[in-house]
Amino acid sequence: MPTKTTRLLSLLVAQLLLTVSVAAVEVRFTDITEKAGITFRHVASPEKKYIVESMSGGVALFDYDNDGLLDIYFVNSLTVDMVKSGGKTKSALYHNNGDGTFTDVTDKAGVGDVGWGMGAAVGDYNNDGFDDLYVTCLGQNHLFRNNGDGTFTDVTAKAGVGDPRWSTGAAFVDYDNDGRADLFVSNYVDFDINHLPEFGKGRTCQYKGVPVQCGPRGLPGAGDTLYHNNGDGTFTDVSKKAGVSDPDGYYGLGVICSDFDDDGLPDIYVANDSTPNFLYHNNGDGTFKEIGFTSGTAVNDNGSEQGSMGIALGDYDHDGRLDLFVTNFADEYNTLYHADNKNSFTDVSYKAKVAEVSLPLVGWGTKFFDYDNDGWVDLFVANGHVYPQLENYRQRKLVHHNNRDGTFTEVGEQLGPALAEKRVGRGVAFGDIDNDGDVDIVVGDLDGPPQLLRNDGGNANNSVLIKTVGTKSNRDGIGARVKVVSGDLVQVDEVRSGGSYISQSDLRLHFGLEKRTKIDLIEVRWPSGAVDKITGAGVNKILTVKEGQGLVEQKNFKPVARR
Repeated sequence: MPTKTTRLLSLLVAQLLLTVSVAAVEVRFTDITEKAGITFRHVASPEKKYIVESMSGGVALFDYDNDGLLDIYFVNSLTVDMVKSGGKTKSALYHNNGDGTFTDVTDKAGVGDVGWGMGAAVGDYNNDGFDDLYVTCLGQNHLFRNNGDGTFTDVTAKAGVGDPRWSTGAAFVDYDNDGRADLFVSNYVDFDINHLPEFGKGRTCQYKGVPVQCGPRGLPGAGDTLYHNNGDGTFTDVSKKAGVSDPDGYYGLGVICSDFDDDGLPDIYVANDSTPNFLYHNNGDGTFKEIGFTSGTAVNDNGSEQGSMGIALGDYDHDGRLDLFVTNFADEYNTLYHADNKNSFTDVSYKAKVAEVSLPLVGWGTKFFDYDNDGWVDLFVANGHVYPQLENYRQRKLVHHNNRDGTFTEVGEQLGPALAEKRVGRGVAFGDIDNDGDVDIVVGDLDGPPQLLRNDGGNANNSVLIKTVGTKSNRDGIGARVKVVSGDLVQVDEVRSGGSYISQSDLRLHFGLEKRTKIDLIEVRWPSGAVDKITGAGVNKILTVKEGQGLVEQKNFKPVARR
C-alpha cells in the first residue's frame, strides 16, 4: 500500500509533467473583447425566476460578406418582465475589419430584431454563394437570407420555417443529398409566458433544498422539426414523415448533424435535457431510425439520462472515426462516447479523464479543436449554472489537452486568466478570426458581455485551413468528409452546421500539423458521392477546394496587427 509520502511525490511529479507539457506549448488565450470594439451585452433577468431566462446566449462565426474574414453574430434574449412591458433588445452582427477590430453593422444588415432569441445556425440554403442565417427563438424563429450586399432579408414567412414554439438548437443539413441544405430544429419546452410556473413551488422547483426556477422536468416538452428544402426558397415540414418529430416531447437543446457511421448519409444527434438523447440514423430514403439506445449514445455508462446541452464531434484518437462529446448538468459529468465501429459507441469519460473535473460544473458550448496545432484535437467546455441562487453560479472554463494516448489533461487555468475567470457561459463558436493559423474562441455569456478569446501562440506549429465549395453538392459543402495526410499523421473531420450549444463555428476546417512541412494528400468526399484527391498543397495556408475541380486557391496566413 502506498505511503502518504509516495502519494505526495506522485502528485508532485504529475504536476511537474503537466506544467512542462503546457509550458512547451506556449499558448495563451487573450481576452480582446474591449479592444476589438465589441460592446454587445446579453440581457437576462438577475433572478432567473423562469427557465426561459437561463437558456439563451448563442453565437455564430461566419463570413457574411465573403471578404475572407470571420464576422460575429450574437443572439440576444428578453426577460419575462420586458415582454409584459413591451421592452425590446437587439441581437448584434459585428463586421471583422481585418485589423483586430470589429464594427457593429446590425442596423445596416437588418438582423437585430428577433424577439426572444436563443441560438443560431448558418448555411447557404439557396446556393447563391452567400451564407444565410437562421435564429432560433422563444416564439417565431427567423431565417435571414443574405442579399450579398451586406444586408439580409427576413424571409421566414415565405420560407415557412417560423416555428412559433420555443426552439433552441438548429443545423443546416442536406439529409437527402439533393444538393440543397435542409434544416433541423430542436424544441425545448412548451412554454406559455401567460401561464408561468410559480418560482420555487413544487418538487421540480427545488435544487438541493434551495427554491429555484421550475423545469424542465414537470413542464411539457416540445417536438422537433425537420424542414425539407424545396429549392424554390420554401421549405416543407417533413418531421413526421421522416420519423424525427419527437412525439414524446423530450427537451431538445444542442443539435449536430454528421455521418456517424460513414455510410455517406448525414445522421442527426440531439442533446436532450433530463431525457435520453436521440441519434437519428439516416435510412437513405428520406426517413430516419432513432438508435440512441442501441448505439450507446442515449444515456451514460450507468444507464442514466443526463441534462445534456452541448455537442462536439471529433476523431480524438486518430482511428478514423468521429467520437462524440456531450456536456451535461452538474453532478452528471460530461460524457465522451468513443466510436467503436458503425453506430456503436462506448462511454469512456472516466477512462479518458474528462468526467471528474466536470462534476461540479454545468457544461454548455463545446468543441473538439486543436488549440496548439499539434495534430491532436483537444476539448473546450464553457460552464455556468442556471440558478443564480447558488454560490457556484459563475464557473470557469475547461480545456482538455489531448495526451495522444486516449486520455486528456485539463489545462484551462494554465492558458491565461481569461479562461480561469468565472463567468456564466453558454454558446461558444470557434474559428480563426485573424487568419493567422490558430483557432480563436467566442464565448456568449448569459446576462453580460461576451468574450472574444484570441489564440496567442498556437501558430508556432503549422496548420492548414480548408474551405469547401460544392457544385453538385450544396454550396457550402456541408456534410463533406475531409481527410488530411501528412506523413504518419492522418486526420479526418466533416463540414457541419450547428453543434456546440445553439451556436455556429466557422464552416472551414482547421487541421494542426505540428512541425510537418508537407501535406501528402487531402481527400474530400462530397455529399454527392464525388471524391476529390489533392496532392501538393502547402502548409500554413487557407485552401479552397471546389467539388470536381480540386484545389482552386491557396492563400498564406496573414496575422493581423496586435493591439
